[in-house]
Amino acid sequence: MSFTPMPSLNGPDIEAKRAEIRQYLHTTMDTFERLFTLLKDDSVFYQRPERLRHPHIFYFGHTAVFFVNKLVLAKLLPERINPKFESIFAVGVDEMSWDDLNDTPYDWPTAEQTRTYRQHVRAAVDQLIQTTPFTLPITWESPFWPILMGIEHERIHLETSSVLIRQTPLAWVTPQPEHWPVTTDAGHAPQNQLIEVPAGAVTLGKADNYYGWDNEYGQHTADIPAFAASKYLVSNAEFLDFVHEGGYETDSFWSEEGLAWLQFKQPQHPVFWIADTVQPHGYRYRSLATEIPLPLNWPVDVNQLEAEAFCRWLATKTGEPIRLPFEDEWRRIYDVAGIADQADWGNIPPGNIALGYEASACPINRFKQGDFYDVVGNVWQWTNTPIYPFEGFAIHPLYDDFTTPTFDGRHNLIKGGSFISTGNEALRSARYAFRRHFFQHAGFRYVRSQHQERVNTTLYETDALVSQYCEFGWGADYFGVENFAARCAALCVQAMGNRPKARALDVGCATGRSSFELATAFASVTGLDFSARFIQVAEQMREQGRIRYTITTEGELVNFCEAALPEPLSTTPHKVEFWQADACNLKPQFTGYDLIFAGNLIDRLYDPAKFLHDAAQRLNPGGLLILTSPYTWLEAHTPKAKWLGGIKRDGESIGTWEGLTAQLGGEFQLIETHDIPFVIRETERKFQHSVAEMTIWEKHLG
Repeated sequence: MSFTPMPSLNGPDIEAKRAEIRQYLHTTMDTFERLFTLLKDDSVFYQRPERLRHPHIFYFGHTAVFFVNKLVLAKLLPERINPKFESIFAVGVDEMSWDDLNDTPYDWPTAEQTRTYRQHVRAAVDQLIQTTPFTLPITWESPFWPILMGIEHERIHLETSSVLIRQTPLAWVTPQPEHWPVTTDAGHAPQNQLIEVPAGAVTLGKADNYYGWDNEYGQHTADIPAFAASKYLVSNAEFLDFVHEGGYETDSFWSEEGLAWLQFKQPQHPVFWIADTVQPHGYRYRSLATEIPLPLNWPVDVNQLEAEAFCRWLATKTGEPIRLPFEDEWRRIYDVAGIADQADWGNIPPGNIALGYEASACPINRFKQGDFYDVVGNVWQWTNTPIYPFEGFAIHPLYDDFTTPTFDGRHNLIKGGSFISTGNEALRSARYAFRRHFFQHAGFRYVRSQHQERVNTTLYETDALVSQYCEFGWGADYFGVENFAARCAALCVQAMGNRPKARALDVGCATGRSSFELATAFASVTGLDFSARFIQVAEQMREQGRIRYTITTEGELVNFCEAALPEPLSTTPHKVEFWQADACNLKPQFTGYDLIFAGNLIDRLYDPAKFLHDAAQRLNPGGLLILTSPYTWLEAHTPKAKWLGGIKRDGESIGTWEGLTAQLGGEFQLIETHDIPFVIRETERKFQHSVAEMTIWEKHLG
């Protein structure tokens, strides 16, 4: 086979780059379509070798539809090519659970209709490449970015469809060794051994000049302690020992998730092994379109749950801390091995990758890379790291759900690429993740280390109200209006002057911004809120330094956001604590404060007078009670009989300022007031612009 390098995003000649990308498009689509000629006839397009996935016809049409949908979104295509096809082929199946069977009936078009549709799409994209003006370098904003997005998306499906074809019964496929040759070199496997990797720092985050997916951007750095890693990928022979020693029957080797999968699927061996007592080792091996005697010196193909179970078995057997590597450790091995990235490969890849050799795995001791073998290529390598966003992660608006659904702690990263990983998949910066029960052309190597990784795998907050307050507290400023919590905290600190600043109470702290801001001046701050969801977000920010949430753009459409503790708030988490509490019925321990701040709270309480009376008892003499409110009294929050203002009494108008004075005048002196505007974003085009009044009250010393 022949390796096709991906185009860089830069170059000296726009027309040469145009021709390069055009050639890359046609090579990609030719290779993808050639893969489906392995199916014996058109009837096989409608078979489902994996019940959790669509039939082959969906994937054959899906990659073309993806081009159209993204190019329409980008306003490069003026109209759709076939709206019906662009609906039925649009959305795939995310294999979220091993028992989540998909039996939805579909009215699929014929294979020939789909081929014709692909020709129309190819012609349309080709025309865009030839005629669309662009500049170099190609960036996220370039009209050529969605074109490259479509090409790389098809290259991803080249690999995933090859896995489905590998799972298709042999009677339904026809080998084509002239196009999809299988390695013939098979024999005994070398003895695996551990190679020491010295401690060192790694820096992850896209730094090359090639197309990338959203999760590759940003930056992550880590110091990795010394560890040892297996010289080779785990071979079929090495995994055979695990099988023979009862690995699939021993519960203690499996995680809770692994046991559930094990009990449901009842496997006795890897999915691409076929039990056959006639064979010398008891198994045949399924390659892309053939079955051969089990090649002991090829890497085993397993899911992450099986790889993890093997590591537990080996740890038990050796008494050493054996586990799967973390993403950072894979990168450390890569750096130590001194492997060149794709830009420096020339025409010869450094391993069994990018279809540079055969269309199958090969012996684990064929491609030496530093002191290791197959750091890249042959099969993907499962890691122990659930995919997470790097600092600075952002979502491309044309594909806002490429990665974000996988930030759930349940999708683990695979690294290094396989024999059929091309384009972006074959870059050092590639970050792909799958559910742990998922099968890919994926195996593993193992490491010996006591080191434990900590990454932020928290979910995106999707509750509309909580997300709205995440954005209000931690998101962007709108219409030139300063962050409300930050402005309030600054005025609180200013008002404190030379007064003691030992302890502050932030009542109605919402997602915690004001508490962190106050902690820049106070020795300790307690944040309270009635909403457990708000407190959960605030506590997550305290523990992990960042939160994730969605905000509505329009209708059911959302943007995905991440916020991190800005400087100097990143130095304050140890001074802040958060509690769920009822402001009108606080526990006794919340007392002895130099400041009590209640931001936009009093007109949301069921008994604001009780809160004010209680707050006075919890404040130190000479301390400050600072309130803000837009005075939006609603019976949904406060019974009208308990409103402090906004009412008629004895024929006279009573404002909230008068009500506050009546409640606090005996124990407090009013120091000053401020008007503070704030903006709450509801959707991309709808905002609440309000003005709160801040009143600052000093408690009498006597």
